[in-house]
Amino acid sequence: MNATDNIAQRIAWVFPGQGSQYVGMGQRVYEVSDAARRIFNQADDVLGFSISSMCFNGPADELEDTINAQPAIFTVSVAYLEALRERSRVLGRSIAPLYVAGHSLGEFTALVAAGAIDFRDALILVRERGRLMKQSGEERPGGMAAVIGLDREPLEQVCREAGDVGIVVLANDNCPGQSVISGEIAALERAMELAEERGARRTIRLGISIASHSPLMERAATQLNELIAKVPLRDPEVPVVANITGQILTTVDDVRHELSQQVLMPVQWSSSVKEMLNGGVTTFLEVGPGQVLSGLIRRIRRDVQTLSAKDYGVYGQE
Repeated sequence: MNATDNIAQRIAWVFPGQGSQYVGMGQRVYEVSDAARRIFNQADDVLGFSISSMCFNGPADELEDTINAQPAIFTVSVAYLEALRERSRVLGRSIAPLYVAGHSLGEFTALVAAGAIDFRDALILVRERGRLMKQSGEERPGGMAAVIGLDREPLEQVCREAGDVGIVVLANDNCPGQSVISGEIAALERAMELAEERGARRTIRLGISIASHSPLMERAATQLNELIAKVPLRDPEVPVVANITGQILTTVDDVRHELSQQVLMPVQWSSSVKEMLNGGVTTFLEVGPGQVLSGLIRRIRRDVQTLSAKDYGVYGQE
């Protein structure tokens, strides 16, 4: 298909977060794209170890460790992004987005795409983000669970009731009928029980030992903020739709405030997608490993078009 015919200037780029990793991701685009290969090589140099080899070859348990998964997904996503830009130059066609947005970790990729932060600086921040979140998880153990088939308001009530035995909060509002909760184990398990009693079709404990986007990440957020304050940022060249509010970021101050709260506050993905739709977007291009976000977006609005880098002749979907 010629994905660029009739959708120019009505497209949003979206970037996935943690959970989209898999062994082998990025290897094909590394092999076929000079631009992607430069990103992988730079990442290896910056990190001081071969994140590219971990992406391509695993082992899976090391790749899935938060401290590695975050820079790995970020690197692969930026590699896809640069391969996409390389391809658009070859085609002589612009696929400039109206908006960019990323889910949790993916927000860092969105900021790189918008020119608000350099790849190197963002990679260092992402690696530290993973390390600090892992450390917080060891100090204050927790977990996360997906809840299917229960609306946001009753789920928030469930979390309030389960709060009698510990901390648990809504972490991701992904799409209608699909949310993620996060918190201390006892409270998380109680919330899962209550959610099923209130009509949830299913609750699924996620294979993660940290409570992302919850108060358990407070120390990680404080330490990360100290690093963010030192990183040079620029006003985004493309509007970035924020995780925390679902509203548009256009200034350095907006970006710093977003990043300062990001690991603590819930991801408002439904609101983010609706903001882009209201702004005239008709097509979402998912740039990164997997197509998780495309599935969520189609559940938010069934009549939109979702594409991957593969649709533009970028051979990134292994």
